[in-house]
Amino acid sequence: MAMSMGSKAGNMSEINVTPMIDILLVLLIIFMVIVPVTPKGLEALVPQPPKTDLPQRESTIVVQVLNRPGAAPAYKINDVDVARNELQPRLTEIFANRAERVMFVKSDDSVDFSSVAEVIDIGRAANVDHIGLMTPKVQAGL
Repeated sequence: MAMSMGSKAGNMSEINVTPMIDILLVLLIIFMVIVPVTPKGLEALVPQPPKTDLPQRESTIVVQVLNRPGAAPAYKINDVDVARNELQPRLTEIFANRAERVMFVKSDDSVDFSSVAEVIDIGRAANVDHIGLMTPKVQAGL
């Protein structure tokens, strides 16, 4: 109830705000309870596999550096012989349309590491994102 303590005689009309504050607090509590219940996140569309019956390409690319005694090392991409000067164009062609650009380098024990480092540099030049080295322990696990 609102009361006026003024010196003037007569009725004063003032708005009683107490019920409005009560309603405001109830609405505040209701909204505080409802807001955490609403789902949060982004609507995303997941890419679907192609509907055509194309053969699946190999996902793992392994470049092998093979030792040839008394000569330059030989190179293979997934068991296909490749000349040294064709290595970068072939890798660029392979990784041109791939979303996952991962390549592994495998070599003989007797190959000089400079040849392996050269293959890693060629892979970087072919825009390969991740290059891994395959060791005998990793090869046994595959």
